[in-house]
Amino acid sequence: MSVKVSRRSFLTKAAAAVAAPYIVPASVLGKGGAVAPSERITVGGIGIHGRGFHDLRWITGNKDVQFLAICDLWKQQREAVKEFTDNLYGNKDCAMYRDLREFLVDRPDIDAVLIATGDHWHAPASILAMRAGKDVYTEKPSCMTIAEGRLVVETAKRYGRVYQTGTQRLSEPNHVFAIEMARTGRLGKVDKAYAHIAPWDAAKMSHDWKPAQPEPPKDEIDWDIWLGPCPWRPFNREYVSGGWRNYYDFHTSCIGEWGAHTFAQAQAGLDAGDRSPVHYSYVDNDSGDGMVCTFANGQKLIFSRGDVYWHGSCGERFDGERGWIGSADGYSMTEASSPDILAEFKEVIGEYVARTGRSLDHMRNFLDCVKSREETVANPSVMHHSMCTVHAANICMWLERDLEFDPVKEEFVNDEEANRLRSRAQREPWVL
Repeated sequence: MSVKVSRRSFLTKAAAAVAAPYIVPASVLGKGGAVAPSERITVGGIGIHGRGFHDLRWITGNKDVQFLAICDLWKQQREAVKEFTDNLYGNKDCAMYRDLREFLVDRPDIDAVLIATGDHWHAPASILAMRAGKDVYTEKPSCMTIAEGRLVVETAKRYGRVYQTGTQRLSEPNHVFAIEMARTGRLGKVDKAYAHIAPWDAAKMSHDWKPAQPEPPKDEIDWDIWLGPCPWRPFNREYVSGGWRNYYDFHTSCIGEWGAHTFAQAQAGLDAGDRSPVHYSYVDNDSGDGMVCTFANGQKLIFSRGDVYWHGSCGERFDGERGWIGSADGYSMTEASSPDILAEFKEVIGEYVARTGRSLDHMRNFLDCVKSREETVANPSVMHHSMCTVHAANICMWLERDLEFDPVKEEFVNDEEANRLRSRAQREPWVL
């Protein structure tokens, strides 16, 4: 049906429209508890699986976050994240991507990315995202080699990006209290710290691979992207669903599994977040349990696989002149050798928050820094120096000898075999 409108009628209606008050929804202005669009942080996800869903719920629980898109090489996970996000917002707007290269180019509207892929993709995805102008929150361990960690640091600096690695205990009050008691001298001189390593698998990982299975269609699982810079290996579905642990190509061993957390915690308490140990003492077992790593000032970091120094997982402990203090998962309160030490909890936590301005919520700290452009608590330097400890300890175990490490040059002293293990060959076209 054709409807003719006269020029006079059109102009009359147009004038009325201009004269009428223009009503803007309160949500656009940030009223009624909503966050104005100009204050929202737009977020996309890369590789959101098991642990990643915890992080997804965590980040979208913040009112100033809008989750816009998921990139995952596994179709079932793309669709699961889309379903979650669409249900959360009551729409069908969450976009899906298979290839992160396309995703990063196609979405300049996204401010930050949440990365929860398998371990071997944490650093490459972070580097590519930062090069594309995105801020990054990535799960740990954040790099597979010393060289990868250095490249994350350099990329964040070059592109001015905010970066947080998921060592969330650096923001949890029980751990912060233990760290600050050690770091600020309230324990007196601290001569050693203990760090928990995972009580499964081994330091020496398998260099073999799983038996080949028929490769699925690329849209269902893109195997080439899953492998990324790693050597070509035959497809096996167990890898994609998490069965990559304890394989050299894809993992950082039992030392990196929890050490990615606990070494950062221990080094923070030793006020060594900007350096790594200089001496690694080989221990004749399959895990690194009991390894002593010594810093240039003589302080020692000791690995423990069991529950001698804590109960629960991912613990750290500090021994000082005044006594010891430590924490681990599941603690209702930090534990210490004396009730007098614990009595300082409120004072120490209050001073920490006042000094740093940081939230005691790891994800919130990241989001606050996205807005302020300040450094996060688990910034690239903190990540890299604790991961240097992970990698140097692994290399010590693989070569079965003590090693001397120069944390400034980031190389082993007079040991070319060890130095060759600071990096790994990368498969085209995934060379960073």
